[in-house]
Amino acid sequence: MNVDDIRRSFLQFFEEREHRRMQSAPLVPIGDPTLLFTSAGMVPFKPYFMGVAQPPSQRMTSVQKCFRTTDIDAVGDTNHLTFFEMLGNFSIGDYFKREAIDFAWAYLTGVLGMAPERLWITVYEDDDEAAGYWREEGVPENRIMRYGVAEGNYWFSGDVGPCGPCSELHYDFGEQEGCPRCADGACHPAIECGRFLEIWNLVFMAFFQHEDGSKTPLPSQNIDTGAGLERLAWVVQQQRSVYETDVFSPILARVGELTGKLYGEEATADRAMRVVAEHGRAVTFLIADGVLPGNEGRGYVLRRELRRAVYFAGTLGLDRPFLEEVAAAVIAQMGQAYPEIERQGDFIRRAIRLEEQRFRETIHRGMALLDETIAGMKGDRIAGADVFKLYDTYGLPRELTAEIAAGRGLSIDEAGYERAMEEQRTRARTRARFTLKEEGAAHGDLAISETRFVGYERLSTETTLAGIIGGGGVVETAEQGDEVDLFLVETPFYAEGGGQVGDTGTISGPNGKAEVMDTVHAGALYAHRARVTEGRLSQGDAVAAEVDAVRRADIRRNHTATHLLQASLRTVLGDHIRQAGSLVAPDRLRFDFTHVEGLKAEELREVQRLVNKKLRQDLPVRTRETAYDRAIEEGIIAFFGEKYGNEVRVVEVVEDGPAPEASRFSAELCGGTHVGATGEIGSFIIVSESSIGAGVRRIEALTGRGSEQHVERLASSIESMARALSTAPTELEARVTALLRDLEAERRKAQRLERQMGTQSVEGLLERVRQVDGVAVLATKAPATSAEVLREVGEQLLARLESGVIVLGAEIGDRPSFIAMVSADLTARGLSAVDLVRGAAALTGGGGGGRPEMAQAGGKDASRIDEALATVEGLVRERLAPA
Repeated sequence: MNVDDIRRSFLQFFEEREHRRMQSAPLVPIGDPTLLFTSAGMVPFKPYFMGVAQPPSQRMTSVQKCFRTTDIDAVGDTNHLTFFEMLGNFSIGDYFKREAIDFAWAYLTGVLGMAPERLWITVYEDDDEAAGYWREEGVPENRIMRYGVAEGNYWFSGDVGPCGPCSELHYDFGEQEGCPRCADGACHPAIECGRFLEIWNLVFMAFFQHEDGSKTPLPSQNIDTGAGLERLAWVVQQQRSVYETDVFSPILARVGELTGKLYGEEATADRAMRVVAEHGRAVTFLIADGVLPGNEGRGYVLRRELRRAVYFAGTLGLDRPFLEEVAAAVIAQMGQAYPEIERQGDFIRRAIRLEEQRFRETIHRGMALLDETIAGMKGDRIAGADVFKLYDTYGLPRELTAEIAAGRGLSIDEAGYERAMEEQRTRARTRARFTLKEEGAAHGDLAISETRFVGYERLSTETTLAGIIGGGGVVETAEQGDEVDLFLVETPFYAEGGGQVGDTGTISGPNGKAEVMDTVHAGALYAHRARVTEGRLSQGDAVAAEVDAVRRADIRRNHTATHLLQASLRTVLGDHIRQAGSLVAPDRLRFDFTHVEGLKAEELREVQRLVNKKLRQDLPVRTRETAYDRAIEEGIIAFFGEKYGNEVRVVEVVEDGPAPEASRFSAELCGGTHVGATGEIGSFIIVSESSIGAGVRRIEALTGRGSEQHVERLASSIESMARALSTAPTELEARVTALLRDLEAERRKAQRLERQMGTQSVEGLLERVRQVDGVAVLATKAPATSAEVLREVGEQLLARLESGVIVLGAEIGDRPSFIAMVSADLTARGLSAVDLVRGAAALTGGGGGGRPEMAQAGGKDASRIDEALATVEGLVRERLAPA
């Protein structure tokens, strides 16, 4: 069976046993900002195990893409992987130990045909029930091992979360040469001699562990199993390691073609080839799921893997960009199982190519510096400051430096590195009006614990002022001039969230009125940041809350336009586009997204045209509530890092037909406020596109009134320029082009005249030549208004002298400029133009550089040019003096 057969047979086996097939979740967890990556098959099912969400079926099965950062440095041996596929079957309150054990045994021995005598079992030390079920399957007592927590037979999802005892299945490859326990017949799976390979883990998830370490029963007894697809292929295909299976053999073959190496011939080369193949596969899938190289978080992990692959490829003699070719082999191998990598193939290759090019620009200098640092060391530990410089200046990740150092018997100063990193991260921070602790404590004193939001339906409401917080905590009354947080039983004010700014407006009571300047979340409460403008407001007052309708309308236009912008970017650039942040304000919108290079002018125009096309079509914008899992199954866009509940709100821009058959131009999970139809937005104009970090771009745009005002300002500016140039606005471009052409012609004419003047001045300048110890030296001011003319005059003077030293100075753009030239016969005697020009320029507060025969310098104080030139003869005499 090849790896595709195994994947297919596993899903089919469990579908025949009433399990619902679930699609693999992305490597970037949706709805769980606490996780960096999806690291196990159960991650997408965690809410079901905890009882906070309703599963689509009590029985489910999946093949989940997984990524684990803990094994990056270990990759290169024959069994560690960072990216892998986890086969799993899951039960939420349905079957438990007996069925899970029966399913696993039947699949391995029946479908995959593994010999029963090759399978060893582990159970938790006191789990007699599971041990009994294994005996019923025919496993003898001597192949059922009882292990405790230390051996990993109790599974925890974290310090806090679902947990339970587990039972592992291990494959026995046979006695290993050199293992004393194998020799005396006492070897077992906990002995890591290479004889046993864990292939499946059955977790009997029945408890929840709390912060204090105590455990309480979960709402139901659950099953979570995980079988590594690559390990199953290793066993089924009877290979020496996972790298000899058809999972990796085509990728390794491509690495061999690129490097001219044959896998299996030499141990050191084999290790490097495994690193390149594994990391190339991992990088391909990470980029496909929206991760791009960066300096923190997921982006740093990707960058670290990619650069580690480039380093090890260098040890194979590969010194040109290559990793995108490895990615192409990965896509060819796995694109059928995972269409997303095939669909985004061009983008994946481009992202890899750009990052590899960036690293190659610095890696050689970085490695040279590392070699110099090591050569100059007195101890066996590289200083943290040096490790940080290698990373910050030359892009060598700390972990890669540590790995290279370890290969030379050295270590790195981790603490010193962290100190240097922390110093760089230190930024000025402003203190909020309340600290989190103070604010949280104040909210706990309120008589209300939740605010009901009614702002989707209406912009004003009659409600009750349930609480007031001032600078000193909860107060009963706020007087005119006080700035306070007001808390209402229900509110039409939208609280800042999802990139959308908070609403403003007024809250009016029987004795006073307040201006709401902002609205923010405070847990389940809405805090209305307000200033009392009239009278007073008291807790318990019946109040009228009214949102600024004009401002809200502007915000709605910008928010819906942001959705249209993201959909248009994905249409024009590709599905790799992921939101990386946004700002939806009344006067503008800002959208940050993942993309590895700046947009071309035509791409920006195409995006803008597409958005405006959707505005002209006046498409309906619909909202609906649905289950989170159903929304994800429908392919609705969720924002990575955002925490979603079981029920979510979907905002859709529908192109045609009645729901749900209508096709969608845009569909996102969103709690913001939106227009009813795209035509309400009016118009959309992109005003800027820029980079805000590695792999992240930013577009700023205007809609509605803002876009109208922008166009009016541009038109007014064009009209003013046209009047100033005595032409019509329609002829302005041609008029400016003609003026620029005339200006360039005049500039060239002035340069010709200046060169002529310089040439004419040569004879007069030659009269100032002085002899210094038998050497002709000319140090003088020259008539030049550009560095180019200064250089040309110097070349003419040196040509006339044939042998000599020329140092010229001139005031160019209110600053001193110098050029020095030394004939070849004098450079042979130790005279250097660099020394002379630096010595002279130093007096004017400047410096310079160049070659021994010609160097240039600049300065700050033009009034000291003559004084600087006067030092040249002394500098020449000093350097000609015998040592």
